[in-house]
Amino acid sequence: MHYLSILLIGIAANLDNLGISVSYGLRSTRIPFVSNLIIAIVSMICAYLSIIAGEFISQFISIGMANFAGGLIIICIGIKCIVDSFSVQESPREVKVDSNFSHVITHPDSADVNSDNVISVKESIFLGFALAINCLAMGLGAGITGVSTALTTLPIGLFSFLSIWSGIKLGSKICGMNIGKYSNIVAGILLILIGVYEMIV
Repeated sequence: MHYLSILLIGIAANLDNLGISVSYGLRSTRIPFVSNLIIAIVSMICAYLSIIAGEFISQFISIGMANFAGGLIIICIGIKCIVDSFSVQESPREVKVDSNFSHVITHPDSADVNSDNVISVKESIFLGFALAINCLAMGLGAGITGVSTALTTLPIGLFSFLSIWSGIKLGSKICGMNIGKYSNIVAGILLILIGVYEMIV
């Protein structure tokens, strides 16, 4: 059982959460305890389902092929994170806020649809799914490599909660830092290392 991979997956899966929550903190937008908990639960559910799917797929291929395929998927996600960090993105102030779910999925920092500077329970569900997209592909790759479902799902939920809580605190104390861009790069590097580790160990 690859405990190091499980820990790093939990961290890498939530670096986006840190970047987004810092941007909320910069704008004095609060994410209450219950809303944060819902986001963590949504992340855990998505991760759990994708890991189960990965485990199902792994039954039809050899252990060696499963580790290679799962590691390759994780590496590809890491590369995508790094490439995305250099793509031109709209700044939060330029994004038109609406209540459309697909808009929140593509612009997680616009989840505060009523602009009251508080992420409500309903808004947290939308935001949770937007932030959990990375968990889906990541969980699929992890499931194929044979990591423990429970031991992978729990850290993802825990780090989700902690990253959002700390991001809001950090964002309220700083300004003018593009944390989101760097969090994608760090997440990408971590995922590439995890993928290589899973392929060779």
